[in-house]
Amino acid sequence: MIDFTGKRGLVLGVANRRSIAWAIAQKLAAGGATLAFTYQGGRIEKSVRELAESVSSPLLTECDVRSDEGVERVFSEVGEAFGGELDLLVHSVAFADARDLEGRFTDTPRDRFWLALDVSAYSLLSAARAAEPLMEAAGGGSILTMTYLGGERAVPHYNVMGVAKAALDASVRYLAWDLGQKNIRVNAVSAGPVRTLAARSIAGFPTMEAIVEERAPLHRPISAEDVGAAAAFLLSDAAQNVTATTLYVDSGFHAMGM
Repeated sequence: MIDFTGKRGLVLGVANRRSIAWAIAQKLAAGGATLAFTYQGGRIEKSVRELAESVSSPLLTECDVRSDEGVERVFSEVGEAFGGELDLLVHSVAFADARDLEGRFTDTPRDRFWLALDVSAYSLLSAARAAEPLMEAAGGGSILTMTYLGGERAVPHYNVMGVAKAALDASVRYLAWDLGQKNIRVNAVSAGPVRTLAARSIAGFPTMEAIVEERAPLHRPISAEDVGAAAAFLLSDAAQNVTATTLYVDSGFHAMGM
């Protein structure tokens, strides 16, 4: 188990027990980290609150990542809860209209294109900007986001979300450069198909699972716990010289040509 004793973190994107963000949070909490959480909308508040209370979280607050004022308020509350400092930030936020995760990417309308880019990519930038002074006060920090191979290759039905992930991948590299001088690292985990609430909205998801298990070198499925373990490493001091990096947790599928 990685030691996170004394570390303070904020986790964006927990929706329920099957969320990748929750798997990461469990690893951090088990290692001794103190965690704050956000939720999006009253519909999931109860379930996220129960999870946050199970790890003795000092703060649960609503966050609309499309609102600059909302993001600034969240980090102000985090600063108050953690004495003006922050060590860890987990960004597991993405959204695209379900209509754009089927059919043709070509048919994506302008407004829903920007919606996917705003929520799934720009939100990392806005969160990192708000986290910067808190992490600088802590002497440095680690930021982690969740990406997917669909940002590098065309994955049928992933469509506009793939474009958003490509923007997210580039953002990781540019943020790592900007924030590195303040000892703030920025990395990503690229997970294979994991059965989450978000994954259910992707047409053909069971087919994606079957293909990865068949063709990946390890020939086995990927669990949220697998992703959580890899994320914990990148967030930890054991990865102190790792930044601007994407770690694949997909049984090796990303390396295969066929």
